[in-house]
Amino acid sequence: MFLPITKEEMNARGWDEVDFVLVTGDAYVDHHSFGTAIIGRLLESRGYKVAVLPRPNYKSAEDFRRFGRPRLGFLINSGVVDSMVNNYSVFRHRRKVDEYAPGGEAGGRPDRAVIVYAGRAREAYKGVPVIIGGLEASLRRLGHYDYWEDKVRKSILLDSKADLLIYGMGERAMVEIADALDSGIDVKDITWIKGTCYRANPAKLDLASLASAGEDDMPVVLPDFDEIQNSKESYAKSFAMQYRNNDDIIGKTLIEKYTETACVVQNPPQEPLSREELDQVYALPFENEWHPSYDAAGGIPAFSEVKFSIVSSRGCFGGCSFCALTYHQGRQVRSRSCEAIVKEAKELTKKKDFKGYIHDIGGPTANFRDPACQKQLKAGVCRNKDCLYPGVCKNMDVDHSDYLKVLRAVRGLPGVKKVFIRSGIRYDYLMADKNRKEFMNELCQYHVSGTLKVAPEHISDRVLYYMRKPGKDVFLRFCEEYKRTNEKLGLKQYLIPYLISSHPGSRLEDAIELALFLKEFGFIPDQVQDFYPTPGTLATCMFYTELDPFTGESVYVAKDMEEKKMQRALIHYNKPENRNAVIAALNKAGREDLIPVLLPYRRQGQKQQNTQKRKKRN
Repeated sequence: MFLPITKEEMNARGWDEVDFVLVTGDAYVDHHSFGTAIIGRLLESRGYKVAVLPRPNYKSAEDFRRFGRPRLGFLINSGVVDSMVNNYSVFRHRRKVDEYAPGGEAGGRPDRAVIVYAGRAREAYKGVPVIIGGLEASLRRLGHYDYWEDKVRKSILLDSKADLLIYGMGERAMVEIADALDSGIDVKDITWIKGTCYRANPAKLDLASLASAGEDDMPVVLPDFDEIQNSKESYAKSFAMQYRNNDDIIGKTLIEKYTETACVVQNPPQEPLSREELDQVYALPFENEWHPSYDAAGGIPAFSEVKFSIVSSRGCFGGCSFCALTYHQGRQVRSRSCEAIVKEAKELTKKKDFKGYIHDIGGPTANFRDPACQKQLKAGVCRNKDCLYPGVCKNMDVDHSDYLKVLRAVRGLPGVKKVFIRSGIRYDYLMADKNRKEFMNELCQYHVSGTLKVAPEHISDRVLYYMRKPGKDVFLRFCEEYKRTNEKLGLKQYLIPYLISSHPGSRLEDAIELALFLKEFGFIPDQVQDFYPTPGTLATCMFYTELDPFTGESVYVAKDMEEKKMQRALIHYNKPENRNAVIAALNKAGREDLIPVLLPYRRQGQKQQNTQKRKKRN
């Protein structure tokens, strides 16, 4: 049975009231890929009555009164993605499709949904606790650069006037908050829970009382909001301080002051869920379908992509600078047990529309199953050192045996024809495995169907440095081994690279270098993403400040729209519609000599087209 989304469904359960109303910008899909479903089912398992208010009419407060006054509070998220990313392309054009809406129809989700929804909840019922969470709240928990307004905005906790903010993966924090509220504690007094942010009066804060382990654990006072608004150097400094305190073991309380009477306090992160806890969460009684009220609209497009996929892990020690996972899920990887994954796969095979294909078994990075090293479990992640950049750390435990065990078990189930790996593998981690041949063989033989998508993102050393990605040589070694493995197996399978254009640090000459590389090795990119500055990423900090926050060095950033389009066109230099932009880019870079190299057959092709047109006319 789905959680109720209407008053009639609530009444059918015999409820006079609900404990929580869970508000979301997405349609309601009762599946563990959607945070709303996880939080709702988790609270339900603890005995709380939860109703879901999906995609509410935000133009008045009436929809927020649908279930009556909630006993304990409103829980608000914008959906699976930030509402501004959901509503706008990188070029700030409004999107025509909303993958998380019934039938993909755009327009039902407001900009800055968390702020809008929180305001309507307050309007609907005065005095009811309002707790915000999800990705939009998590990545905007402190002062942050907002690409769409091109300015530094306040913590979303202040802008939304919510009582509490949950950041990161919120299961444990949510249960602690629910139990505190249920015990009668006023929401304004719930200030001790890890993984949360709350408002405070800086003059009344006792810093010593916020230190959980003595003087060495004293809170970190960030630059004031006025400072980060007016100084890019201060903004970069603040980001670095936040980045280094984003682990549950070494992370300290952070304080960001706004006025003499207002600051935001960020408690240290929650400990990641253990394997047993993850198994319990993903075993909750999900319907694993969209709510039937969406059938008439054709369902929810985004769910079709994950319906036959299995989440196997959380967290990522990859450290890519353009990715928000480090800030949201953290660097410590945790995974579900093989037994739990196999059990879920068996359930998928029973579905009427299952055609034998498991679309993915993975997470942020599919072949990460455990913490990067044993040290992380006792001492936390390194503050000033990455796990995979500039190379694979010598202390890393590189091992694919557990992931292979999972893949073998699932592909061996009756009814399973193929198991794909869509969430991607980190090839530098794979190449560091001394026993990688076994994994490479099985990857090519059983888990690729014609093409494997990988993400080098770029090949210029300068750009890769700012991306925190491995060098071109590692990618080429992986490509060669992938090719040899397929030849040995008698398979014709290819690689398709994911690439990012205009990333901080990328100059026009770097884009030209990438185009020449693609031509030399015959790669045809499937997807090219122009760098999209989103809250919470290292790359966004560099985009805004034009500084490396860890070194203070200047970083070149392509902000001119003409240059951004040129860099993007160079990656797809072979497309006829990009011809003029490619020529303009080469001229601008003083590399006219490369025009016949990248566009050698254009004129001949144009003559053939003109000849064909003349024949048709005659």
